[in-house]
Amino acid sequence: MTCAAACFDVVCCVCCIIQGVTEVLCEACDQLGWKSPTKIQIEAIPVALQGRDVIGLAETGSGKTGAFALPILQSLLDSPQRLHTLVLTPTRELAFQIAEQFEALGSSIGVKCAVVVGGIDMMSQSLVLAKKPHIVIATPGRLIDHLENTKGFSLRALKFLVMDEADRILNMDFETEVDRRTFLFSATMTKKVQKLQRAALKDPVKCAVSTKYTTVDKLQQYYIFIPSKYKDCYLVSILNDLAGNAFMIFCSTCNTAQRVALLLRNLGITAIPLHGQMGQNKRLGALNKFKSKSRSVLLATDVASRGLDIPHVDCVINYDIPTHSKDYIHRVGRTARAGRAGKSITFVTQYDVELFQRIESLIGKKLPAFPTQEDEVMMLVERVSEAQRFARLSNDLCMTFGKLKYVSQVLFKGSLFGSMVRYNLNGCFEDIQN
Repeated sequence: MTCAAACFDVVCCVCCIIQGVTEVLCEACDQLGWKSPTKIQIEAIPVALQGRDVIGLAETGSGKTGAFALPILQSLLDSPQRLHTLVLTPTRELAFQIAEQFEALGSSIGVKCAVVVGGIDMMSQSLVLAKKPHIVIATPGRLIDHLENTKGFSLRALKFLVMDEADRILNMDFETEVDRRTFLFSATMTKKVQKLQRAALKDPVKCAVSTKYTTVDKLQQYYIFIPSKYKDCYLVSILNDLAGNAFMIFCSTCNTAQRVALLLRNLGITAIPLHGQMGQNKRLGALNKFKSKSRSVLLATDVASRGLDIPHVDCVINYDIPTHSKDYIHRVGRTARAGRAGKSITFVTQYDVELFQRIESLIGKKLPAFPTQEDEVMMLVERVSEAQRFARLSNDLCMTFGKLKYVSQVLFKGSLFGSMVRYNLNGCFEDIQN
């Protein structure tokens, strides 16, 4: 059966349009609903199939994972080998997401993947690595731990190295020298990526769908200029006005993400935090609850700004403006993915004007103001202020007692909180507590 026949001449999947990928992978793409290749896939996959090193630059949500996964799986089919590919990512959550993509695309050919990240017992990871999976997806720090301490684990025979979100990885000052083909993929190109290109890649082909720092066309971007002390009031107002949507809200610190999550839960909004001080199981649990829509608001630090593909994010809110302008590209890229529409709103306080101007300069456009009714926002001040006091108290007690379940006992003992407030906050404590 031909590849075209496999698709019944009704739709053209990724592999049918891009020659060189076998029928079994074509069928896997079709089952995942990949009806046509994205621009970066059209540019990068044929070059990768020729055995060339690749630098892939494209907007977030443009299908970069598929652009490197398909050539790797094709190579694995042609020449089966254990410890065939290493994929480096900057965050744990992105590592698990990439593993899911490889396993979905390679399910019919028996691909074995291992995720090697921090926050998980090294011994259990060592046992998985001892079975020599085909593909290892890792964060740099934990990979180095295994290379130095796990007996028998070596990447000398590696055929492919992928650095996803390459600019962020190189900011970790991680470099590697092995004889293999290398794929660098990112939405942003930095001087460190260019330096590695010269030092470690062999005559690479640059597949750049976008040559400047751009966001996708279907993303509506806005800003709100507000006094710093009223950020919480404006946030609650927007969440109420756009109720029914799924939100990702980016904060600059773990403490802020947790405090705002507690504040919103106090007000009956199903918010959940995701930050680096949470245990790995709680971080994955937070993502899964948000993906399953049991939580409508995800409060995150930049640990969630890179690469994560959560299909139903309707709106991204920059509660704290990013210090580095390029991080703005990655944050707002969590919405308007794969051709869908989305919205982003950036809070700009009196202290953020210069940072905001840098962002506008980077993306080459002036953002419109998001329409708000100030008098309606000010009506929320008293209610939000009470929730703020409770959230700060919860966080302070957590720092003292260490366990949020003990904090809830202290707060609720003899208190006048209503049963619904208690229910919401206990749920938030359960989401956060390691």
